[in-house]
Amino acid sequence: MNRRAETAAELYTIAHSARSKRGELKNFEWLSQEAEQIEGENWIMFKAFLIGILIGVLLVAAGAWFYFTTGWAPVAVADPPMLLEKKLAHGALNARIGKDPHTDPAPVPLNEATYLAGGDVYKQNCAVCHGLPGEGKSNIAKGMFPKPPELFNGKGVTDDPAWETYWKAKNGIRLTGMPAFKETLNDTQIWQVSVLLANADKISPAVKAALATTPAAQPSLLPAATPPKK
Repeated sequence: MNRRAETAAELYTIAHSARSKRGELKNFEWLSQEAEQIEGENWIMFKAFLIGILIGVLLVAAGAWFYFTTGWAPVAVADPPMLLEKKLAHGALNARIGKDPHTDPAPVPLNEATYLAGGDVYKQNCAVCHGLPGEGKSNIAKGMFPKPPELFNGKGVTDDPAWETYWKAKNGIRLTGMPAFKETLNDTQIWQVSVLLANADKISPAVKAALATTPAAQPSLLPAATPPKK
């Protein structure tokens, strides 16, 4: 009798355990289905997010294309600047200059002879836009955008290191009217004018007087005009 009772108890325990495991299995299957459903929903949301970003980028690109190709962009000198134009332009220029290696101190002596030589370079190549001491803006400077700084009126670029002015004179600045002189001036000439401008507030009266003299006329590269035949 006791043996039968023990056997019955064991069978009951086994059956109860089996039922519990079946319940756990069902719960596991339910949880798996829920996890798969959530994973699927998350993937759909992620794809929708990516598609939204792509559509946004395409709309911005299309808007920019429309803006620049239908005459709305301010391209005339008298037009007001675009939104953030100055900030973005200065940021890009400063980042580009800072990226390149530079020479400091300048490889030319800081003396009167250098300033005088730099003055000759300046008169021939820079004064037409940036002016001379005691003179106003030239007609060319008045018609430019952005306005070229007057390098001998106010602080000019005396708060910039000479190597920064050297970079600008050598490489130019796109879309500003500032040309690159690396094809027309040698390194020494560019350094001489850069050092002069970095010390424009310290130059002697003799250098100022030399800057005030009219530069020698450049020989014309154009052929002489042929008088019309009668």
